[in-house]
Amino acid sequence: MNGNVLVVHGGGPTAVINSSLYGVIKEARESKKVDKVYAALGGSEGILKENFLDLMAFPEERLRLLLETPATAIGSSRYALEKEDYEAMPAIFEKYHIRYVLLNGGNGTMDTCGKIHEACKNSGVTVVGIPKTIDNDIAITDHTPGFGSAARYIAATTAEVGMDVKSLPIHVCVIEAMGRNAGWVTAASALARKKPGDAPHLIYLPERPFKEEEFLADVKKLYEEKGGVVVVASEGLKGEDGKPVVPPIYKTGRATYYGDVSAYLANLVIQKLDIKARSEKPGICGRSSIAWQSPVDREEAVLSGREALKAAMEGQGGVMIGFIREDRLDGEYCIHMERIPIEKVMLHERVIPENFINERGNDVTNEFIKWCRPLIGPELRDFIDFHENI
Repeated sequence: MNGNVLVVHGGGPTAVINSSLYGVIKEARESKKVDKVYAALGGSEGILKENFLDLMAFPEERLRLLLETPATAIGSSRYALEKEDYEAMPAIFEKYHIRYVLLNGGNGTMDTCGKIHEACKNSGVTVVGIPKTIDNDIAITDHTPGFGSAARYIAATTAEVGMDVKSLPIHVCVIEAMGRNAGWVTAASALARKKPGDAPHLIYLPERPFKEEEFLADVKKLYEEKGGVVVVASEGLKGEDGKPVVPPIYKTGRATYYGDVSAYLANLVIQKLDIKARSEKPGICGRSSIAWQSPVDREEAVLSGREALKAAMEGQGGVMIGFIREDRLDGEYCIHMERIPIEKVMLHERVIPENFINERGNDVTNEFIKWCRPLIGPELRDFIDFHENI
């Protein structure tokens, strides 16, 4: 007997979360075992409101737009589910003949996934997680769909800003990247470099305590050498006391909204070094850009959606689809998907390992660049600078 699928999006969207949704729909159609693919409009709250839309009713030419549509086409939320909410779900699923529930999100959503799995254990509903987060901080999986595109965006943006600052070398520019406790996106700015001396010149991650005196000394030295300096810093930068260098301006549940770290660092440069400085904060531009979407990221997002439904139809619930990188003798990038027990990833945060950060804590290592490079897709554009011929 065929059953129906329910897809739920949770937390902050990415440039490829819709691609995972497309993968689910494609797998459902090809399997011939699914009648309807429902979307819970508005995230987990949409389950309780029974706000469902059957995506199988839409033609392929419209569904293909999911591959190049930013954010989430079905809506998301950070709605905090209570015990009674989980208890109410099996009856809702039964009402709509939903046999497979797929939750697409980050750490918090995987926690929700595990709890819905527990609530549905005796109801015949299979629950599976699809990873999603630009922060790349979900445990065990090598990386998460969404990160590759955010990494491509920050690298390209840093390269472009670097050319601007190099052409008018009179100031320090501080770019702020998203990432609360994990500096993966910030670190990816290093992929902007094509040759020695290219921006970014300094990278500061939340995994290492920020030392103001060292920062100012590094900036001063580089400014005297180059005239123009590009710094990339994480929004979650913390001082030696473990507290954010800029206090959060708003907190709700697991979501924290930080003040402007880039503006804070730029003001330090102005006030302490008497050097002109400015700040740039791309913010959600970095997670919503289709212009800089990584083709590798998009393809893997589709595959994760397909694999999640396959696992569910095989009756393997309580898992999240993860990517495992294979070590190949030829050094080529290759991954395979693995079904990871959901309890191993529920709210387990993965930060950048020490071997990816340089000794002084103001840059990344070649190991990180080698790891990250395949995820952003094609090479970034080459630029020309005639000053290099003088």
